[in-house]
Amino acid sequence: MHRRRNFGLMALAGALLAALAWGFWPRPVLVEDAAVSRGPLQVTIEEEGRTRVKDRFVISAPVAGYMRRIELDVGDTLTQGQTVAVLEPLRSEVLDPRSRARAEAQIDAAQATLEAAIKNVDAARAEAKFASDDYIRKQKLRAKETISETLIEEAETRARQTAAEQQSAEFTVEVARFDLEAARTALQYSLADNTATRPVTVDLHAPVASRVLSVDHKSEGVVSAGEDLIEIGDPAQLEVAVDVLSQDAVQIRPKTRVQFYRWGGDAPLEGVVRTVEPAGFTKISALGVEEQRVWVIADLVSPRAAWQFLGDGYRVEAHFILWQNPDVLQAPASALFHHDSEWAVFVVEDRRARRRRVEVGHRNGLVAEIVEGLSTGDRVITHPDDRIEDGVRVQVHDIQS
Repeated sequence: MHRRRNFGLMALAGALLAALAWGFWPRPVLVEDAAVSRGPLQVTIEEEGRTRVKDRFVISAPVAGYMRRIELDVGDTLTQGQTVAVLEPLRSEVLDPRSRARAEAQIDAAQATLEAAIKNVDAARAEAKFASDDYIRKQKLRAKETISETLIEEAETRARQTAAEQQSAEFTVEVARFDLEAARTALQYSLADNTATRPVTVDLHAPVASRVLSVDHKSEGVVSAGEDLIEIGDPAQLEVAVDVLSQDAVQIRPKTRVQFYRWGGDAPLEGVVRTVEPAGFTKISALGVEEQRVWVIADLVSPRAAWQFLGDGYRVEAHFILWQNPDVLQAPASALFHHDSEWAVFVVEDRRARRRRVEVGHRNGLVAEIVEGLSTGDRVITHPDDRIEDGVRVQVHDIQS
């Protein structure tokens, strides 16, 4: 009986010791992990942008007069030379000698502008022909497989760009001709006979085939010389203007590839940076912080049929592709941390966290390129906290559970 009682006490003491040991035994740290894998990686800069017509033309009153009501509405299609506004002369308006001399000087200036525009067309035409011939030559070299696809794409982009610049220069010539005509009209009709039965009118014409973008003065009435009446442009010739932070703008170069998302279509649009403006400006963010920003102008290179419903001033989301690789060993950026001035991660091995030094390449904020230190299939701990040290036991948390 005495022995049985001693045995029961010993069993109870052993159970208490086991319970205390189990209660104070270190628990494994609950963590989340992710696999190291290979795949495509892009480093991009993302900002909002707005589409805008490349060549905008503001038709203004060449002289003060009484304008008839403009019957055009926003969106109407115009043909080259179509009358967009009609001005009647002010009955008491005449040119004094000084004003007449000024009008004659404006004719000379418009004539000089026209001649300069014609020279610019010759230069643009020569550059476009050179770019087109260069593209044709490189296409022939492609058949012999002696040239890379990158050079072919650059030649094609340059040929399209120079062709657009030639067209823009030709539009400028037409505008200069109409400016000259407007200057001559200002002089010709300024001395109209107010006693005539039919008033002499000034017809303002569309310099190019285009569409109406805005009507600034629709109702009839007196207008001043130089007052904006109507703005026109060709929506088929669009560009995208994106304001980016100045520290991001220094990483963007002309000919940088850019993709446009959330513009309303199912697939992203392709574009290429034409210019990064050299001057920045200050902008107040939504949080009230002053930011230095820079305008980046990009051309659309996707077929016109893909974005035919885009118009002037439409919102797009621009992704400037600074670097990309289709096959990169990568890990979540949230797994990286600094240790002894070097990048490191915790790898899960045999249910323990093992610190491992890694060499990091490109990063895009979500994932990072791993140059050295990890292999495909390794499991790394994401968002490691101060409870995790080298060798500590861990338990992977199943997110789905």
